[in-house]
Amino acid sequence: MKTIVLTFLLLTTSLASIHAQSDDYKLVAQTVSYYLDGGTNNNFETVQKAFHPNAIMRGIRGGKYMEINALEFFKKVIKPGPKQNRKTRIDYINISGNTASAKLEIEYPNFMFIDYMNLLKVDGEWKIVSKIYYRKSFENNNN
Repeated sequence: MKTIVLTFLLLTTSLASIHAQSDDYKLVAQTVSYYLDGGTNNNFETVQKAFHPNAIMRGIRGGKYMEINALEFFKKVIKPGPKQNRKTRIDYINISGNTASAKLEIEYPNFMFIDYMNLLKVDGEWKIVSKIYYRKSFENNNN
């Protein structure tokens, strides 16, 4: 009888853990989708849902290291207008406890951005806390 109870408890705990991880996966995907969809539709309010207010964005721009508050940057560059001509894709999401990372691809006609997002579960919500990116040109394979 003890073996049956122990097996049942282990199975129940494992199923609860798998369910929680599945829910977190969906929530992380939703968070990064706010970023992708907001950018595609030129909607800063949607992008804002994805980021923690103190999120930092880092990358190489014009051959120089750039570091800026992500929301300040996007508030300056996202202006209402027609939908962007781009395709977006979530390449992967990796979750460990209250931390997650995601690789995103944003493809334009002549180049693509490859974004690496770090997320934390803050007050029960997944938020992007940092982003690094690479701009890949299709014309001459230079960045």
